[in-house]
Amino acid sequence: MQVSAILQGKGAHVHTIKAGASVATAAARLQELGIGALVVSDDERRVEGILSERDIVHGLAESGNALLDAPVSTIMTAQVLTCRLSDTTQSVMAHMTDSRIRHVPVVEGGELRGMISIGDVVKARLDEITHEADALREYITQT
Repeated sequence: MQVSAILQGKGAHVHTIKAGASVATAAARLQELGIGALVVSDDERRVEGILSERDIVHGLAESGNALLDAPVSTIMTAQVLTCRLSDTTQSVMAHMTDSRIRHVPVVEGGELRGMISIGDVVKARLDEITHEADALREYITQT
């Protein structure tokens, strides 16, 4: 299964935040939306970074409450692992596991096209395995 199929099922909307927004604003937005990461983008098309709950926790541990007034750009992950619409769920899952990350922006032609989480990838992979098992069972019972 390809990343494009995941986005067809869940939608391609991505929640973003500007690099100059405060960490407090980002934390409130994450909590309000019930999500674990925001793509940092000033134009909602180019990926400048990603900000996760983990980034905020690590920043708070290092800087304390003063971090809340700092811009997102000070703690965002600037080297973002991205994937393409044509990438397979297996390859994305492997990259996410190896890098120990839970969110990957989907970028095609230099533009943000969506965001997938490890939960999305695992669900897609389980659906794929279930479909294959069902097909094998049907084949076996027909022969």
